Amino acid sequence: MNSGSSSDEPGHAPVLRDEVIELIRPKPGGVYVDCTLGGAGHASAILEAAGSGATLIGLDRDPGAIERSGKRLARYGGGVELHNCRFEDLKVPLAGRLADGILIDLGVSSFMLDDAARGFSFQREGPLDMRMNPREGRTAADIVNAAGERELARIFREYGEERLAARIARMIVRRRAEKPFETTLDLAQVAVAAYPKGRQRIHPATRMFQALRIAVNGELEHLEQALLDAVSALKPGGRLAVISFHSLEDRIVKHTFARLARGCICPPKTPVCICGHKADAALLTRRPITAGEAETDKNPRARSAMLRAVQREAA
Repeated sequence: MNSGSSSDEPGHAPVLRDEVIELIRPKPGGVYVDCTLGGAGHASAILEAAGSGATLIGLDRDPGAIERSGKRLARYGGGVELHNCRFEDLKVPLAGRLADGILIDLGVSSFMLDDAARGFSFQREGPLDMRMNPREGRTAADIVNAAGERELARIFREYGEERLAARIARMIVRRRAEKPFETTLDLAQVAVAAYPKGRQRIHPATRMFQALRIAVNGELEHLEQALLDAVSALKPGGRLAVISFHSLEDRIVKHTFARLARGCICPPKTPVCICGHKADAALLTRRPITAGEAETDKNPRARSAMLRAVQREAA
């Protein structure tokens, strides 16, 4: 969930807002990039903390998020630039500039989750869409009604870590032979039927819907390269903060940050470093920062948020 927005919009509070600000350290005149605007909650907090003369470059692949954020951030005037694009394309709107801080919030916007017409929720009746940009790409319905059984099982297993991936895929293929899937609740019932009766820790459709959303939007395909590009777009001493919401994302962020922070890459038994390799970044978080009880009580969606950050080293 991309954290969302302000205190006057219940349910859309930016996740780990104070922790993000502490890590990004906004300052007057700085250049900051919010790669996943959502409801502009983090963007507003960055601008408020930065003070005068700061520039906020906001990106989002959802045209609706750009429209909402434009209204909310209008009071900051010319210090705000908004671009309807994916976060992996962040170097395009930067146009050669280097940033003092970059934030990437990898979740789904609360506005999307709460809008049944977007098709992200298995608890609300809506079309099987799940596209973050409703103007491009395949829908979830396209995938579940056309992909082969083995491909569906792979998607559920790899992107959702779903232990019943094969069973659910088989049930989907059998059912769609009679009638194509069209709605969220219709599809969710397959997962419910696949699980044994009894009390489940999470809704049976949770992992399946996560997997489909990732597949529809290609969320993991370019993440590692996007992180590398983000660090290279920072000024020396600039900071990148990333919020992830499930283990697949966090694993990529963790390993990429560790690689960026590695200095010598000589073979282990080499007595003296001869490679001359320098670390590109320094880790600011050895372990992910998570939301405290006070925040999760107010915003249950913050429970799965994991925040990691690095600082770019001098060239």
